[in-house]
Amino acid sequence: MPVVVGFIPTNEGRAALDRAIEEAKLRNEKLIVVGSSKGGDEFLKMGMNFDEELRKVTDRVEAAGVEHEVHGYVRGNDPAEDLVEVAERTGAKLIVIGLRRRSPVGKLIMGSVAQRILLDASCDVLAVKPDQPTKR
Repeated sequence: MPVVVGFIPTNEGRAALDRAIEEAKLRNEKLIVVGSSKGGDEFLKMGMNFDEELRKVTDRVEAAGVEHEVHGYVRGNDPAEDLVEVAERTGAKLIVIGLRRRSPVGKLIMGSVAQRILLDASCDVLAVKPDQPTKR
C-alpha cells in the first residue's frame, strides 16, 4: 500500500516530501507524489515553475532509490480533493502533508486544505513542519 504525499514548492512541501521518502523506505512501499493546484491566479504566480518543481521532485525521489509516481494536477479541484482521491484510488496506507506555522487565531482554523485532508482521508495522515531555525 503506497505512501501519498502532497507537494507544493515551499519549505512545508519539501519537509513533507522528505518525510514521505523516509516513510516509503521504512515501509518498503511505493511513493506517490501529488502536486495539485486549482489553477487561476495562484497557478499563474507559479508560472513555469510548477513543471520544473515536479522535475526536481522526480530527481530527488529517484536519487533516494524509492519506487514512485509523480502527478501534477491543475484541474480546478481543491488540492485536498485530489490528494484524498489519489489515496483512496491507490489504497494508500498513509498521506503525508506539510503544515506551516500559524498565529494563535490561525491555529483555530489550521488551514482549509490540511483540515479537509485530516477529516476526509480514510487512511492515516502524518502532518509535518519544516525545521525552524533556533531562536537565540
